[in-house]
Amino acid sequence: FLMRVRNREESERSLPRSTYQWRLFVLVVILLLIALGLIGRLINLTVINRQFLQNQGNARTIRRVTIPAHRGMILDRHGVPLAISTPVNAVWIDPADFKPSVSQLARLSTLLQVSKPLIQQQCVHGRGKEFVYLKRGLNPSLARQIKSLKIPGVFLQDEYHRYYPEGPVMAHVVGLTDVDDKGQEGLELAYNNWLEGQAGLKQVIKDRLGHVVADIRAIRPPKPGHDLQISLDKRIQYVAYRELKAGVERYRADSGSVVVLDVKTGEILAMVNWPSYNPNHRRSAQDGHARNRAVTDLFEPGSTIKSFSMASVLSNSQFTPSSQIDTSPGWMIIAGKRITDERNNGVMDLTKILQISSNMGMSKLILSQPAENLWNTLHRVGFGQVTESNFPGERTGSLPHFKVWNPFVLATLSFGYGISVTTLQLAQAYAVLAQGGVKVPVTFLKVEGDAPLGQRVMGQRISREILAMLESVLSKGGTAPLARVPGYRVTGKTGTVRIVGAHGYEKHHYNSIFIGIAPASQPRLVVAVILHDPKGQFYYGGYTAGPIFSHVMSNTVHLLNIAPDDVANLN
Repeated sequence: FLMRVRNREESERSLPRSTYQWRLFVLVVILLLIALGLIGRLINLTVINRQFLQNQGNARTIRRVTIPAHRGMILDRHGVPLAISTPVNAVWIDPADFKPSVSQLARLSTLLQVSKPLIQQQCVHGRGKEFVYLKRGLNPSLARQIKSLKIPGVFLQDEYHRYYPEGPVMAHVVGLTDVDDKGQEGLELAYNNWLEGQAGLKQVIKDRLGHVVADIRAIRPPKPGHDLQISLDKRIQYVAYRELKAGVERYRADSGSVVVLDVKTGEILAMVNWPSYNPNHRRSAQDGHARNRAVTDLFEPGSTIKSFSMASVLSNSQFTPSSQIDTSPGWMIIAGKRITDERNNGVMDLTKILQISSNMGMSKLILSQPAENLWNTLHRVGFGQVTESNFPGERTGSLPHFKVWNPFVLATLSFGYGISVTTLQLAQAYAVLAQGGVKVPVTFLKVEGDAPLGQRVMGQRISREILAMLESVLSKGGTAPLARVPGYRVTGKTGTVRIVGAHGYEKHHYNSIFIGIAPASQPRLVVAVILHDPKGQFYYGGYTAGPIFSHVMSNTVHLLNIAPDDVANLN
């Protein structure tokens, strides 16, 4: 063995020097190739494909996150907030990572007030998705409690939620937003583009679980929405709501509406309906109570239209307020159909016809002149067309063209049948009388500066004569003594209209209306009241809607510090 080892060493010593050099060369080349490969790879990663690889990395860690914007407030005419956006949180899950313990799930269910089976069901339905809402609109305190549970796959998101301090009182006008804070009803919908802000955008770094670990930069800052100041007066709105609710309940009506209008500016100072709903609880708006009846519900105005029928008569120079009309025997047949008063009132002047609301007297007057005279008067004051309020869902009403009228239709139209109106249309029409024959656009926005000029649609003399004649409606012998306002001269008109059913006009079902103007000496306010189908012994407009008008108008003139014009009857 020793001999073999010795022989091998001798043979290796005998190898030429070039063999060692060749081996060293091969080793160096291999090392150089490895180094070049590493350098090439380094250049490829850091130079050639740097942007691509960086984008791939960013795609896995950097996200764009929206920053919610604050929605503008809605304010009453004195700056009182009627709609406010408050910060809230939404709770959402990533179903793939949502793995709560039994105790965590129980606690989460309690805090969210959502049953455990429902949470699990949402998780199952959300498989394959990365984002599933559990609940939205949580107050920050509750959200912090949920965050403290540290449940895998549960995350919070900042949002805003709309809050309405006045609740049902302002609901029908202000409206409401949906869960995404976008307007759905009322002024929230009409002025959504003005009120809603523009969401911001920022870049953040998220870990593999979706948690934000760092903010990188702001891409676009959030832009808050604009505030909206409206014409309504919170104080007057509350008075109208209180009196209407009490009246609907007292007379057992199905529903009712009240509109208070400033005749100088066209501003709507109050608009209420009953029943109402609470916009802070969206489910309460799903029972049909969310619509604003004062602009969406149509009805035949009945005898309240006689004021404009009389205006069309007075435009004919052959008639004056003292002109005499014989209504004997208290009834007549027109086109085979009967028109009648409750009794034979004999010979009356035009003022008396309005005072006692005679259908016979009004029909005879209207039938004595061309049909287009009445149509022109009604159309010019706004019937059969929408107002300029721009309120969502407002109805136009119905005013058939005079060319399709026969004598019976013309006669019944003169006392308010065959035409349909909204409460707001009726209020605007009476504002024309109060403003001396000038039609001023109605508005839900506060008027700044000078009042709008409006458009003359009726002679000033005629409007003044009508107002003077209508004062008798509230006097002894008139149809609305209960509508008087202590200390103020009031001019107005009643209406009691049979309701149309599936088989024509129904017996013992009426709409009761009163609309009035005060102070009569210098008109400032119009208040329109309608009760739909009051039950019981009292259903005439003067005895149901009249007292509601009296209470609303009395409070309103005092709130606005309007001076009395009938001091002798102050008490």
